[in-house]
Amino acid sequence: MNHPIPALAQIRRPIPDECLQALAERFGERFSTAMAVREHHGRDESPFPATPPDAVVFAGSAAEVAEVVGLCATHKVPLIPYGVGSSLEGHLLAVQGGISIDVSGMNQILSVNAEDLTATVQAGVTRKQLNEALRDTGLFFPIDPGADASIGGMAATRASGTNAVRYGTMRENVLGLSVVTADGTVLRTGTRAKKSSAGYDLTRLMVGSEGTLGVITEVTVRLYPQPEAISAAVVSFPTIRGAIDAVVQTIQLGVPIARSEFLDARAIGALNAYSKLTLKEQPTLFFEFHGTEAGVREQVEMVQEIARDHGGNDFEWATRPEERTRLWTARHNAYFACLQMRPGSRAISTDACVPISRLTECLEGAGEILARSTTPTAIVGHVGDGNFHCIILLDPDNPDEVHASEALNDELVRLAIGLEGTCTGEHGIGLHKIGYLLDEAGEEAVAMMRRLKRALDPDNILNPGKIFSF
Repeated sequence: MNHPIPALAQIRRPIPDECLQALAERFGERFSTAMAVREHHGRDESPFPATPPDAVVFAGSAAEVAEVVGLCATHKVPLIPYGVGSSLEGHLLAVQGGISIDVSGMNQILSVNAEDLTATVQAGVTRKQLNEALRDTGLFFPIDPGADASIGGMAATRASGTNAVRYGTMRENVLGLSVVTADGTVLRTGTRAKKSSAGYDLTRLMVGSEGTLGVITEVTVRLYPQPEAISAAVVSFPTIRGAIDAVVQTIQLGVPIARSEFLDARAIGALNAYSKLTLKEQPTLFFEFHGTEAGVREQVEMVQEIARDHGGNDFEWATRPEERTRLWTARHNAYFACLQMRPGSRAISTDACVPISRLTECLEGAGEILARSTTPTAIVGHVGDGNFHCIILLDPDNPDEVHASEALNDELVRLAIGLEGTCTGEHGIGLHKIGYLLDEAGEEAVAMMRRLKRALDPDNILNPGKIFSF
């Protein structure tokens, strides 16, 4: 079993005074050693306690990032990239000390190539900011994790979201990157071409590397035309099995749904209270359909028939844009809504993903595991692609609750891996899942990852202590 506290017990490296002095002289007011600033940059949405860096630098350009990385490389000082702090697995924690480099000020949209369906943005641009800028182009960027995450952070963690069942994850939607490597070199990967067979796929190597192989400074992403017609619906079921079987059949029949989200009865109750909704407190699916008017109508009829076959109630519709926005805003706030089931708590949020044919078995098993919890729990998920989250609320200052919650988390992850799934469908490994990566990938694969890390970052300065240990 993986308890979170030992993961933090890493040795902080001393930082030479000349390194801090050089950064202070170069960046002035954009360099800080204030405890409030450091603590802010040493905490994410994970249950781990704040683990602050020794200092924070607010970078304004790729050239400045390269300067900071080069200085840290000279002094062998750890460097942790920071976007908006919304990660869930301890990615941002300075477990070996060092410098946090905040790229949130690098928030320029550099180009939108509407004819080619691409955009290039600085790493600090958030997903909502990009879509706001695309508003009058007839295009949109579909990857939508619950938080308004930065595009650079989303690429670093290989993020996903509610649209993944139709549009894929960051892995499929990043065409190219600008990355600062461990020696301060600015590296460009990929092109704006839709595909390439030129050499090693360095873009895919960096996407999902969680800041351990380079600091992402620019991202070129795919865009998509706004659908002619969009319709959203909510349908409740008397059982989890009925809801999930309906999703599985929908996917297996090839119905091109855009979104398919599941919330259990406890999550619906939390959503009703937090977002002032009046949904039935039963296992529930949120659907969204994209396409032509005729295509959407056909999709709706097929899915409604499938839902009825599995005990589903009639669809409740959200057809007007403001109704859909309210519905999906509520879904994106589900994590924060669940936190309010126990104000002041923190959450362990699993993100297991299994083959669609094993999804019902996995979710029913997860329900049985969570039934033993002594603290509030909920299940939400992007079930259209086999991915779901079990949210376990805990008091991080109560060792018994931490231990019990981690024991449940351990069972949930091992259940998914045993069903030929993964310990993380979208959050990444960070600190929390280091042991599970070994279970899932095996010693040989992790050994290859370590060799790549040593080759590209021989002094282990880039976000050390994450993904695996040496």
